[in-house]
Amino acid sequence: MNAIVVRPDIAALSFGLVPTVPEGSALLIAGLIGTTVVGYNLFLHASTVQEKWDDPDDLDEVRYDTILLIAIGGLITTAIVVTAAAVFPEGTTIADVGEMADQLEPVMGGFALTFFAIGLFAAGFTSAMSAPLAGAYATAGALGWERDLKSTRFRAIWMTILAVGIVFSGLGFNPVEVILLAQVANGLLLPVLAIFLIYAMNNEELLGEYTNSTLQNMLGILVTLVAIVIGALTLNDNLPAFIDVITGLLGL
Repeated sequence: MNAIVVRPDIAALSFGLVPTVPEGSALLIAGLIGTTVVGYNLFLHASTVQEKWDDPDDLDEVRYDTILLIAIGGLITTAIVVTAAAVFPEGTTIADVGEMADQLEPVMGGFALTFFAIGLFAAGFTSAMSAPLAGAYATAGALGWERDLKSTRFRAIWMTILAVGIVFSGLGFNPVEVILLAQVANGLLLPVLAIFLIYAMNNEELLGEYTNSTLQNMLGILVTLVAIVIGALTLNDNLPAFIDVITGLLGL
């Protein structure tokens, strides 16, 4: 809705579809990648797929489901970027999330705060549910425990992760810095997960005839290389600032 209301420049938007890495933007790009392709969601999606489908004949339906979810996620990310580019002047610094709603008032009037609040709640609620759930699936799987929503141990992990997040959010840390740090960390960890997935998807002992094709491997390697380059640029350009943010959050 916001991306439509701000009436973006279609020509500029089309030009922006060509990937570029402006000087000094590696940190934000890593954060954008981290929040779009979240590593722990790979575990969550794999676990839910395993529960929903259990036959090779279901692969076409699984692919359709995956492509649809990725497309929706990409559309949401694009809408956020378009809105931010249209509403916030270049060089704008956001110290408080409430400032984002203020910037929308010129184009949305009195509804700006309401729309922004609904969007923020939806984003926070979905993240608060999916991240702990993914952590529970990953932890239970690593420990060899039953991965069942009715399992007491599974629920205990889920609730513990959620409780840690609630406590951490109430400690007075700058939420913008925390969010950026978390998403950048996700972006930096993505190449590790991508390399593991490429290895797993070419393991004939695990997948038999359903291993990756040559084209799939080429695309996977390309994505991994892009993630590695972005990660290297991020560390090269922002390592001192990255350390300052961490030490600031820890009070050191």
